[in-house]
Amino acid sequence: MTLNRVAYELESKIKVERVSLRGPGVLILTGPSSCGKGEVAAALSKVMSIPPEAHLSMGEILRTTFQRAKNEKSYAKLLADNYKISSESNIFDCVDTTDDLTKKVLNYIPEMEAFFKRTQMEKFTSQLDWLEFCTMNGLLVPNRWTQDFISAHIEHAPEFRTHPFILDGYPRTVKAAQHLIGFLKKFNIPVIKVLHLSISKQEMLSRATKRGRADDDEQSLLSRYQFYIENVHPSVDYLKTQLGSDAIALVDAHQPVYLKNGDQKHFDLEKSILNVVASSLRCLGVSRMTVKDLLDQLIEMQKRK
Repeated sequence: MTLNRVAYELESKIKVERVSLRGPGVLILTGPSSCGKGEVAAALSKVMSIPPEAHLSMGEILRTTFQRAKNEKSYAKLLADNYKISSESNIFDCVDTTDDLTKKVLNYIPEMEAFFKRTQMEKFTSQLDWLEFCTMNGLLVPNRWTQDFISAHIEHAPEFRTHPFILDGYPRTVKAAQHLIGFLKKFNIPVIKVLHLSISKQEMLSRATKRGRADDDEQSLLSRYQFYIENVHPSVDYLKTQLGSDAIALVDAHQPVYLKNGDQKHFDLEKSILNVVASSLRCLGVSRMTVKDLLDQLIEMQKRK
């Protein structure tokens, strides 16, 4: 038996169930709306031994920020001291106050008073009140807050400076990318890789339409894709200039799998996501055989749910 044959047979008996990243670092997932960032990030977390709380999405951070500020005094103090956002600051008289923001908040006073069961909110609505109301009702928060909440979340958790984490769907503009790079350098957190998930406009429309969300009308979807072209894509280009082209990986997020049932073909969402996860893992330098083992393990985990 030759050495190569021994090596082949040995390799076939070894099954890799998990891989892990060592040391500090962030894995960034970006791309257009409906490209599957959240699903791919969640799958990567499972196979790369990254705990769920280290998968950071902008939506989740917005949802948890006002809750943590209520329940954790140290977090509330960090927001107030370092980022000028607190329950003591009036949205009508703070660093974020503008005529447009004031007008917007005043337009929602009746709804807010019903939501919070308080009166006279036209005189005092705290920044955190406005954050909670916006988050729970799908409204946009001031631009400054988005990048500051990301920073505060990472700064408040020491493990993000010693262990890897995933940043899902951020940054979305060049300005946000500039802020993120500066913040990461300040805390000596390297960027492991930027995975840029790519789908066509038509595929985005098709996926979003199937979700059936109330805000997924064609005009809103086209507006989101245009935002991606004008803002998200340039932010990736900026990251490439700062980090080098090797740090950016373009991943085809449209790798559909169809199952045949007689003459009928059915789209298999889970297997399609696994194809994208496999491409992402290979971009991270994981061998094809190890990728296969990891995906087999992920399938088993999904079956046990």
